[in-house]
This record gives sequence, C-alpha cells and structure tokens, in this order.
Amino acid sequence: MHRFNYKKGELFCENVQVEKIAQKIETPFYLYSANTFLDHFRKLQDALREINPLICFSVKSNSNVAVLRLLVKNGAGLDIVSGGELYRARLAGVLPKKVVFAGVGKTDQEIKDAIKWGILYFNVESQPELKRIQQIAKVLKKNVQVAIRINPDVETNTHEFIKTGKKYTKFGIDFETAKLIFKNKNQFPNLDINSIHIHIGSQILSPAPFKKAIKKVLEFVKKNDISIKTLNIGGGLGIIYSLEKPQTAKDFAKLITPLFKNLKLNIILEPGRFISGNSGILVAKVLYKKITPSKNFLVVNTAMNDLIRPSLYDSFHAVMPVSVRGRTKKIKADIVGPICESGDFIAKDRKIFDLDSGDLIAIFGVGAYGFSMSSNYNSRPRCAEVLVNNKDIYIIREAETYRDLISKETFSKITL
Repeated sequence: MHRFNYKKGELFCENVQVEKIAQKIETPFYLYSANTFLDHFRKLQDALREINPLICFSVKSNSNVAVLRLLVKNGAGLDIVSGGELYRARLAGVLPKKVVFAGVGKTDQEIKDAIKWGILYFNVESQPELKRIQQIAKVLKKNVQVAIRINPDVETNTHEFIKTGKKYTKFGIDFETAKLIFKNKNQFPNLDINSIHIHIGSQILSPAPFKKAIKKVLEFVKKNDISIKTLNIGGGLGIIYSLEKPQTAKDFAKLITPLFKNLKLNIILEPGRFISGNSGILVAKVLYKKITPSKNFLVVNTAMNDLIRPSLYDSFHAVMPVSVRGRTKKIKADIVGPICESGDFIAKDRKIFDLDSGDLIAIFGVGAYGFSMSSNYNSRPRCAEVLVNNKDIYIIREAETYRDLISKETFSKITL
C-alpha cells in the first residue's frame, strides 16, 4: 500500500528514519515516498496492460514539479485543469501529446497557450467553450483535437463535494446536447471532435459506477452511430484512509477491460489520488497537551491551512507518533491546530498514544490534495515538501518565510 513502515518502533520512509529528517527540516513538512508513487502507477499499468491506456496523472492531486517529473520519466502523461498546471506540465518535461486539459472555465489565454504548445486533447465541458476553442484555433490557424466530456448522470458513493458525474453538477454535457454536437461537428472546421471524456468523481471505492458510466457512453455511441477514436474514462479510484475496502487496480481492470473487447479505441485514464494519496505523510510536532473538563486536546503545529481535508470533507487521516518505542498508554483527544477556527482540526475524538510537547506525529494519506490545497490563512507560511527515494532525501519545495507572505503585496497607484 505504501512505503511508510515502523522498524523497531521508529517510523521510516523507505530506508530513511523520519525522525532524522525532522532533525534537519523544521516541522511541519510534507514527506513523500518516490517508490510509492511508482508502485501505484505501475499497478495500473500492469492491470490494464490488455487495453494499454495512456495514464495521465491528475496534476491537481499533487502538483509538485519533482513529483510530476518522476512520473513522466516513468511513462506517465498528465491531466491538467489550469494554465498554472500547463506551466508545471511543461517544466516536468512531459510530451505535449501526452497532456489532456479539462475544467469548466478555461480562459482565452489558457486555451491559446495549450493550442500553441500542442496538447493532445481539450476535454470540453460546454457548448460555449467549444465555440471559444474554435474561434481561437481559427485565429491561430491550428487544428485541435477535442473530446466531449459527457455527464453520464451516474451515482457514486462518495462525498457530495467530489461527485462530478451527476446531472446537477457543473461538469460535462448531457447526452442529448452531445448528440447534437457530434451531428453538427462540421460547424467547427478547426476542431477534430473525435473523442469522449467522462469523469464521475473521486474516492470511488467500487468499480461498478465506472462500468455503468462507460456502458452508457458506449451505448450512446452505438445507438447514434457516432465515430470516436478515443475514450477517456477519467479517474477517481479510491484508496484506504481508514477501514475502506477500495477496488484494487486488478478489480478495476477485471470489470472494465471486457467492455472494450473488439473495440478499436484508444483509452485514456486520469488517476490522481490512487497514485499519490498514500505516497505522502505530513510530519508535525505537538505544541501542547491541553486537558479540559470536556475533553483532551493535542495542539500541534500544523493546521487547516496545511491540510484542509478534515475541515472541508470531514475526512479521516490516520495519525501516529513518529516513534512508538516504549509507548503503551493511550488517550482520547482532538488533534487540533493553532488557527482561530473551531473547524481547524486534524482528528476528533481519536484514540492515540499519549503524547507531550515536542513529540512528533505523522498524518497519513496526504499525498493527494494535501499540499496542493494548502493556503496562507492566518498568515501562516506554507511548509516544505520533501521526497525520499530509497536512502536519498531531497527538498523539493522549501518552506515559505514571513517575507514570502508579503512578497507580492504593494501599494501601486493605477491610472485609468
């Protein structure tokens, strides 16, 4: 599952003791295992070998350029959703023809930059967006490949905020509108509308919703005699945070691979969390143990600005001491940060080893949507990111300073 393990009571990331890293790098910091990223990427490659998809890692889940380079070097494409992610993709050295661009609100500049660079596909989310891409492609005298993102209206058993395949969400195009687009695609002379994209959500534990969505799309294509060369089946495979029993890569492949039998289609997959989620921990320090008549609190030096998932989604992340050597006593406590919000918590009513000021903790399962969703709320500098590859340790993002917090603030008068 991941390469964070205890040896003689001490937590290791691959072959490096976490406490020794914390002696060199100020907490909090994100700590990633390079070989866990690669393990999960290769699991998908191996399981889906029969249909040989282009696996485009979802940059939004973990956008550090060093992480992207690691995956790209080992064969990954990239799934992007913004101009900033396009910029990161270029720095990561990915071939433009292994990049797909999704998102409901692409700006003119983002579209221009992506066309000029020569990305593989735009995943188009609306008719106005389709018209805009046509206008820009015409001005640039370019031909552009387009996939129509269809909203298949499929239910997924996941958090409401990360469902993207139901008809009431902002994502994708309904079947009837998609039918009209394919029927009238000659109205877009600079666009090769030759593919379909679906993405039904995130942290999906069962392959059944994927199968249902894919079948609906394939039936739509057959019924309306639509010719496509690529089907992008999106991402969203869930991982273990606590007691979940998610599909494995083999489970997923076993159910969906037969759907493509005898179909001459290129397949694209856009995993993010499945590859990155369990590849990272957040290392922090206990500041105070606060005992009250109501409950116990462990106040730590990381907060919702570093990891917002518990506050935003009420998500579970395992929390363990970096060293469990000699520890036996456990207490029930809320693990909270210094931010002035009652919503600033890492865990609530969690049974954990009794800890005191100065003790280090590891928060697990934060490689996806951890640092990439962090902020400077309460004027807290964002923390460092560190990557371990076997015995080698790399700082892949330095911690911000107070000066960084105000580096872009100014008082410059604008004349209209």
